[in-house]
Amino acid sequence: MSPSRLYALLRKEFIQMRRDRVTFAMMLVVPIMQLLLFGFAINDDPRHLPAALVAPVQGRFTQGMAVAVKNTGYFDITHPNATGEEAERLITSGAVSFIITIPPDFERKALAGGRPQILVEADATDPAASSGAVSALSTVAASFAQREMGAAATAGPDIVVHRRYNPEAIMQYNIVPALLGVILQMTLVMMAAMALTREIERGTMENLLAMPATPMEIMIGKITPFIGVGAVQALVILAAAKAIFDVPFMGSAGLLFVCMLLFVLALVLLGYLISTVARTQMQAMQLSIFIFLPSILLSGFMFPFRGMPDWAQALGEVLPVTHFLRMVRAVMLKGAGSADIAPDFAALLVMVAVLGALALLRFRRTLD
Repeated sequence: MSPSRLYALLRKEFIQMRRDRVTFAMMLVVPIMQLLLFGFAINDDPRHLPAALVAPVQGRFTQGMAVAVKNTGYFDITHPNATGEEAERLITSGAVSFIITIPPDFERKALAGGRPQILVEADATDPAASSGAVSALSTVAASFAQREMGAAATAGPDIVVHRRYNPEAIMQYNIVPALLGVILQMTLVMMAAMALTREIERGTMENLLAMPATPMEIMIGKITPFIGVGAVQALVILAAAKAIFDVPFMGSAGLLFVCMLLFVLALVLLGYLISTVARTQMQAMQLSIFIFLPSILLSGFMFPFRGMPDWAQALGEVLPVTHFLRMVRAVMLKGAGSADIAPDFAALLVMVAVLGALALLRFRRTLD
């Protein structure tokens, strides 16, 4: 073994590593990103969940009950004067996680020393997100009794919990529909990201640039096959979800298909944008994985979205998979309509427009 030859080889590898800026950045950024996300953003016991209060009679005991619920730390009553119809729309669209219904005779029964019932409806599409809050309700009755009826009171109101959409808390009902978005992102972004880099590495990019085709025509030609692939993948996953896991399908199949096509379009445009930045297929794969990691952690797939801090939720809102997961869960498990998923659908439309515009701006007419 020659030390001089070994030194020359090592020097050559370090120089090549320094020139590959994408790989060098990945080695530094990915560990830091993992540390920050797992250390600060991940929380499997979310608190301050939004709730709607339906209370036709706003008396002293009703207000005391609302305070007792809020003092648990798990509930934020964001809609204190909601009607039954309004609360139903809010929980269907995902704007609130709970509906707390206090009946009109609550005050009378409480004053008579009885045990009036209170209905708490929980959005159980994600059992992990609601389990802590539901468990905390056991302390609410005792807290209310001691606060409003005196220290001698031993029994408070009877709290009836209704787990909506997934009463048996089956995790597959939450995970399997979300896997549709995760699998599509894992495959489509990476495949589309190699669309132009493959041409460069094979030496056929010059022929492509010499063709009398506009950047828009090239982009449409590159992404259209992947849209078809994504549609086939989505249908296979949905069929398997129903046949193997017996996941309920409560909404419109046509509405879900439109949402899937829009999501697939956003993914292939994201991959195509990556291909305009990367110079090699390896760089394209690395950038795809770099985007895939926060998509898994910040979208609400693995951990409750509302359990994350505000800055992590803000990052999650710019990810296409976050909005798609909300739509697919709402349509499949809640039977949501187009009005209920309109905000997330509009967000995906904006992302498609932005990603398409950036991809066209980044397209290079030369190989330099």
